[in-house]
Order: sequence, then C-alpha cells, then structure tokens
Amino acid sequence: MSGVGAGPVAFGSVQPLAPDELREAPVRWPRPSRLEAPLKVASKRAAAGLAKLGLQTVGDLLAHLPSDSREARTIAGLQEGEPATVTVEVRTIRARPVRRRGMRPLVEATVFDASGSMRATFFNQPWLVDRYPPGTRLLLHGKPDSRGGFGVSHHAPSTQELGASLGASLEAPEEAAAAGGAVAHYPAAEGITSTEILTLVQGAREALADVPEFLAAGARVAEGLPDLAAALAAMHFPRGSRDLQGGRRRLAFDDLLLTQLVFLRRRAGRRARGGAYSLDEPPSLTARWLEHELPFAPTGDQLRAIETISGDLAQSRPMQRLLMGEVGSGKTVVALHAMLRAVEHDRQAAMMAPTETLAEQHFATIQKLLGGEQVRLALLTGSTPAARRRDTLAKLASGELSLVVGTHALIEPDVVFDSLAVTVIDEQHRFGVRQRAALGERDPEHPAHTLHMTATPIPRTQSLARYGDLDTSTLRELPQGRRPVSTRLLVDEGERAAAYEHLRAELRAGRQAYVVCPLIEEAEPDGAAVQDVSGAQRTALRAATAELARLRDGELAGFELELLHGGMRPAEKQAAMAAFATGRAQVLVATTVVEVGVDVPNATVMLVENGERFGLSQLHQLRGRVGRGEHAATCFVVGQSGPGSPRLRALARHRDGFRLAEIDLELRSEGDLVGTRQSGLGHFTVARLPEDADLLERARARAEAIVAGDPLLAAPEHALLADELHRRHGDGASAPIPG
Repeated sequence: MSGVGAGPVAFGSVQPLAPDELREAPVRWPRPSRLEAPLKVASKRAAAGLAKLGLQTVGDLLAHLPSDSREARTIAGLQEGEPATVTVEVRTIRARPVRRRGMRPLVEATVFDASGSMRATFFNQPWLVDRYPPGTRLLLHGKPDSRGGFGVSHHAPSTQELGASLGASLEAPEEAAAAGGAVAHYPAAEGITSTEILTLVQGAREALADVPEFLAAGARVAEGLPDLAAALAAMHFPRGSRDLQGGRRRLAFDDLLLTQLVFLRRRAGRRARGGAYSLDEPPSLTARWLEHELPFAPTGDQLRAIETISGDLAQSRPMQRLLMGEVGSGKTVVALHAMLRAVEHDRQAAMMAPTETLAEQHFATIQKLLGGEQVRLALLTGSTPAARRRDTLAKLASGELSLVVGTHALIEPDVVFDSLAVTVIDEQHRFGVRQRAALGERDPEHPAHTLHMTATPIPRTQSLARYGDLDTSTLRELPQGRRPVSTRLLVDEGERAAAYEHLRAELRAGRQAYVVCPLIEEAEPDGAAVQDVSGAQRTALRAATAELARLRDGELAGFELELLHGGMRPAEKQAAMAAFATGRAQVLVATTVVEVGVDVPNATVMLVENGERFGLSQLHQLRGRVGRGEHAATCFVVGQSGPGSPRLRALARHRDGFRLAEIDLELRSEGDLVGTRQSGLGHFTVARLPEDADLLERARARAEAIVAGDPLLAAPEHALLADELHRRHGDGASAPIPG
C-alpha cells in the first residue's frame, strides 16, 4: 500500500511508511478486479445486515467509512459508566447459569492486556464458550461497571495485527495511549455490529492496494493530498488525529471535486448546445418602460443585473442564471425586464411560482408595473376556470398571448407555446429539478432562457454546493425610501401586552398589520412544523384559525381581521388578500403563506408567534413584508428560550439578509444543506459544509481547470477520473458537449 503523495501537505497529512517498511514490503501491482470479490460471512444474519447496508463486495466494504473514531483504551484506563473499546486476550471463560426462568446463561470471561485484567460479561450467548477459548484475542466494546466488570455490547475476534493497528498493543499499552490510538466505529445494521464490520475491514486491509487512484499525481501534489489508498487506510486504521484528518480531507476533496465537475460539465454542455432565441435587437419596449412607466428609479444593482441578463439573452446559448437578492431589492423588476425583452422580439415569456397565492401576487404586481404598456398577459393556475383555461391555452399556442404567469399548471402536457423565449422560475428551490427544467424545455429545438429567482440570499459556499452549474446575479441594494424594520423579541406576557398596544396605535393611525402563526389548526400534526420543540412548548403553539377568533374577542376587538392560509380555497385566498390589499381589512392573520410576494406598503407591524418554530432566513423573509412604504415599521417576534434563541438573537441584531444567511448556515448542519438540495447529486460522503468551505473553493478551482483543458475528460490522465465520476453520479455526470 502506498503512502503520501509528494509535495507539501496543506490540509494535514497521512503518515508515510517508514523506510524499513518500504524495503520489506513486496512489490504488488494493483488489481482493481479483486475489489469485486464478494464478502463472505459465517451467518445469514450477518449477511442480511451487510445487505441492508449495501455492502456486497470488498470494494463496497472499503468504501463504507467509519462514522467516527474513538480512543482505544487499556483496561487500566477504563472509567466507570463510560463506553469504551479494548483489545484483550481471554484467560478463562465459562457459562454461568441464571436462576430466572427463560433466561439464557451468562458467559463470563477473565480477560487481560498488559495493563491489567477484568471480568467481561456476555449476555444470552452461551455458545461463546466454545467460540472464544483461552488465548483468543478479542475486540470488545461495552461499558465498565462499579464492581470492576465490563458489560459487553459488541465483540469480535481480533488479531495481533489489529491490536497493533489500533495502537493497543498488549505489550506496550502506555506507548499506545501516547500515540493517540483510535478505533473506528462504523454505521451498522440489524444483524451486523460496528465491531464485526471492523474485523471484516481488517481482513480486507490488503485489498487497499487494489484501490485505483483516479486523481492525477499533479493534482494531488498541487493540493497536498495523500493518495486514495492511504486516505482510506487512514480512515479505517488511524494512527493519530493528524493521520485521520489528512485522510478525511482527501476524501472530502474527492466529494467536492466530483460534484463540481458535474456542475461545470453540465454548464459547459449547455453553453455549447445553442438553439435558444437570440434576443439581440436594440431595446424598444424595455427602454420606453424603464424610462416612462416604471414608477421608481431602478437601483444600481438592478441596472447591473438587467445589463448582465440582457447580454445572456442576446446569445443563442440558453441562459441559466440565478437571481438572488435582499428582501425588497426588486427582483420582480429585473425579471419583468427579461420577459419584456422576449415580448419586444415577438416571442413569449412565462413566470412560474410554487403557489397560487404567489402567482396571483406576481400577476397583480406585473400589471401594476407595466403601467400604460399594452402587453397581452394571462394568469394560469390549477384553479383557472375551464373556459378561461381553454382560451388561455389557445392564445399561448397561437402566439396571441405574450406573457403568462402561473403555477405548475404551466408544465401540464396540454400547455403549448408558439415561441417561448424566456422563463422565470420564482422561489426555484420549491420546485424539483425536472419541474424547473420542464418549462424551459417545452421546445427541444429552441430551449428557453431561464432566470431562477430566490428571495433568500445564499452564501457562496451554499451557492457552489447547490447551484454550481448556474451563473449568479445578486441584488443587495434597496430602493430609495425603503426604511429599515425594527425587530424586537418578546419573551414574556408583559412585553406581548406592550406589542399589542403598539399594534393598536398603528391601526388607529390608519396603518395595517400581520399576525403570523406556525400552524393552521390547533390539531395540526407536529410534523408540519419547522422546528422540533418540547411537549411543554408544543401546548403553547398558536394556530391561525384559533388566533383569529381570540384576537377578535380580545386584544384586537373592534378592528377588521382577515384569515389567510394555504389550506383555503383559491377564491377564499383571493378575497382575503384583496380585502387586506385594499385596506378593508386592517389585520391579516396568516401562516407563512405571506412569506414571499405579498406587497402591501401600508402594513407597518408584524407579530410572529412561536418564532423558534421558523428558520432564520424564513423569519427574515416574513419581516420583509412590512416597511415597504413610507412609514416606519416594527416586527415583533414572540419566542421562548431554547434551541431557537441564537436564531432569534441574530434576527434582532442583523438586518443584512446575506449576513443572516451565513449565520443560518453556521447554525445548521451539513445534512440540512446538502440533504435537502434538489440537484440530484445526492449526499456528500465525507465533506462537511460550511466546515470545508476552503476545500470547496479549491475543488471548484481544480474542476474549472480540468474542464477548461479537457471538458470531455478524454485525456489519458483523466480516464480513471471519468470512470469514478460516472460510478458515483451515473448519467447525471454526462455532459452533452459537442465536439
């Protein structure tokens, strides 16, 4: 097995073999086919456990990485009640009868290492007397008790080599402890324990020499990474924390590099494809609209985004761009300009939103923003009446309609466009990958330019990990006159009373307010909530329907209140929004359906109940529904001390959505980040974000260099890399790059 690749090791190292080990080691050429050898275990139960883990071959086993590595203890170093792993030898062993009826006998063994001896107890396994005779070396995992005994939970035969690799030599336990010996613990399943998996890995150790190295030597040297076999050896048989860290960094780099290669090859293939309508004529409608119809002057960020997107639209390669921005930064204006570029070229444009409420809001906003411009547009949702739907579909197919706003209804099979040139996907993370692509791929000969929009600012780390195949534009600047929202946290009833007094004062002054609740009904299952809370907290959850009735008879008696939530019928939602938008209703009691797209400039107060139930970015989005007019605005967040407190404190302290997004990423686990993404690339095996942000940047730069020089991965030094890319990501790794 080879050691570390040459060159500086920037991210921690794997210890190389000593010179005498190199001289004594026989020359052995790798034979990757041996990794396909099936795993052999003695029992059907263990075989079933391996099958549940997807472990069928030696290669599968070596790729099954430990979940963690813990210090290997000596008997003298055990602490009462603290789980530990020890390597020992059996001195005596016997089955002891148990008086309790129906219970199998206990097996007690006297075991020892160089530091001392102890009594180990195995429960309900009398056959171990024959399996582990005196002289057998064992790997035991369990918990010491107060009487000097050791209750065994997992066990497996060991070998002298295994003991040495764990730094737990019988002859020199003190040296092992000083060396920081560790034992790997593996994800297990019913029928197979972590300890048993470790013994299988130990038996397959020589097969590490058969693991093919797919990363070119030059790249390993430049990045200071060990070879793959050494990295896997460091994970399975760590000789110290530095060894383990070096191996993990190499495998994390592989995770990130392969993902970035998929993204960049996908983008390169799209750019080489062509076929999109080139919207390159001088602006006419858009120039007139910007100068005369837009009711406010665009910000510098908006103008820069418009210029960049217009450049994309002028090309025959289909645009794939992500537009993200601060709450209230004017993404809709930028999107409408892109759609109007299609209209002024006698082409069509479509905007798709994830909910009917949001689609209706966008439709109303676009109508208002168009001013006096006569653009033929329509709304198409699942609730559109049949007669109107037939008329809309006919006009889309004939080209009579230039612009359509809708929901998933836009990607139904019977929706046909005459010449769709631009699509806008709002809140794109709420759609699946295929749903997002379906709208822009209606005409395979002429794929549409697509602008993806998100109201949640995304840190660069998260953007690369989720949307590395998209170009990005960012809006940070807020329109002139937009006033910052004051945020106050409420944690006791006295503060709540003061908040209601402030709210009533604003209503009496002619303003409006939102009250946001985490649930629709009091009986709503807890699974619908954003965050888990204790049973005591759960009893205090506010539901929108009950809160509406309570407020009407309580703190807001005498004021006009309306209810809005996602479970209402479309006509009911439209009526509620219309009542609030026109001022007939003074307070809107709602769920998070108002998180995006709702624009009522006269609303100056928001009260969010059970703030700990929401994510930080979601709270920031909710806060952005107020302060959209000329008057000062306040957001009250009712919360409890507990897991949600860091988020709530950050919300009160920061107004910059991008900074809040970074804090949100720091507070969440990598699993939240990667596991919920819809890129189709699955979970990272080893990489952890944001911890590995620096490694992600290096992987991105390395992937860009590879794709720039060899987009097809056809060079000999990239042959194994191409194989590994396809093995991990299948057809998703393919990029349609014309020659």
